[in-house]
Amino acid sequence: MMRRRTTLLTGCIALALALGTTACGGSDPVSPGGGDKSLSGQTVTVAGVWSGSEQKNFQKVLDAFSEKTGAKTQFMSTGDNVSTVVGSKIEGGNAPDVVMVPQVGVLQQFARKGWLEPLSDTAQKAVDANFAPVWKQYGSVDDTLYGLYFKAAHKSTVWYSPEAFDQAGVKPPKTYEEMLDTGRTISDSGLAAFAVAGQDGWTLTDWFENIYLSQAGPEKYDALAAHKLKWTDDSVVEALTTLGKLFKDKQLIAGGQKGALNTDFPGSVEKVFGPKPEAGMVYEGDFVAGVAHDQFGKKIGEDANFFPFPPVGGGNAPVVSGGDAAVVLKDGKNPKAGMKLLEFLATPEAAAVWAEAGGFLSPNKNLDLASYGDDVTRATAKSLVEAGDKDAVRFDMSDQAPAAFGGTSGAGEWKILQDFLRDPSDPKGTAAKLEAAAAKAYKNQG
Repeated sequence: MMRRRTTLLTGCIALALALGTTACGGSDPVSPGGGDKSLSGQTVTVAGVWSGSEQKNFQKVLDAFSEKTGAKTQFMSTGDNVSTVVGSKIEGGNAPDVVMVPQVGVLQQFARKGWLEPLSDTAQKAVDANFAPVWKQYGSVDDTLYGLYFKAAHKSTVWYSPEAFDQAGVKPPKTYEEMLDTGRTISDSGLAAFAVAGQDGWTLTDWFENIYLSQAGPEKYDALAAHKLKWTDDSVVEALTTLGKLFKDKQLIAGGQKGALNTDFPGSVEKVFGPKPEAGMVYEGDFVAGVAHDQFGKKIGEDANFFPFPPVGGGNAPVVSGGDAAVVLKDGKNPKAGMKLLEFLATPEAAAVWAEAGGFLSPNKNLDLASYGDDVTRATAKSLVEAGDKDAVRFDMSDQAPAAFGGTSGAGEWKILQDFLRDPSDPKGTAAKLEAAAAKAYKNQG
């Protein structure tokens, strides 16, 4: 999924060096459930946020499961409001067997409502064999493992037009301040620096999270994500101040603040890689490459490149991730077959199907990197896996929050940061609004 959800060889090397990556790959000792057509005649229903090409590619994974087990599958696209859609399905007695959950906060909500089946022993063994402990942590609630992270996103990548950089005579920056200076130079050459997708509030949370993780550090990031640290903390005000310097600089944002607030995520990619470029850079996750390639015909590594989100101040370069976790609903018509699907999704075999199709990253450390179709994606996947092994990756903060605060269009953090983009003059006031909304959401969560 987009919301929770390279380049010349030098770009790949830069990412690898920036994130301290090493080689990975191999085979998985844990085999998936089924394999003997044991589910012939049975149907597994799956719900998830994916549509379009993502849905088509996931269907290839489901087809591979059907080939292995004999089960039929049915996929239902929920749109962004997974929690609402699945809740209504359960109440109506028509719950899917498996849900691909794009937010840690929603997974926790489902578990605490008693909707989820714990992972089977086979699935848990596959998770232990194939995934870094951090992914097990994000899939667990009260020390019980419910979620299997099948698809991940690397959300610390800044995408740029090599042509725009060449025209401006600039190179990928190494620090946040250097990135803003680079942007001003690009602006002087005729293009705005950044296309910002302010119409989609989730992109603004990602901007904040990368700045906050680098500037405040992982311990405070974890505390703020769990609401053990208040949003009125000085570290939050400092990160908002840093972000506000970008937001209020009309030289840096295509169309200024008003233009940004009228630009959605696909539109922000179009402003950099479309037929009529308006900006030289767009910040978002690895999935930018899919849009640039599929919709605008850009060759990744030549026409579209990226650099790692640079460190802010004296901090380290951030590594923020997102992902979709497969869970099994107790109220589904066939939860046992649903669990067999999770056992399959936990294997490198399943991940390889979508990796070969493109537009996909897997946190499965035993997926052979050769499964990915280009060097850019291999480098990004490698960095994500290695950051997980080093406990250096942090999951998208808004996705860890209750959906009312971190995952609802027109409300909570999305809306407050959109208001901040419109007028970034009062970081303290914005921090106070964020704290009030967070306190209410976490209280209601129980």
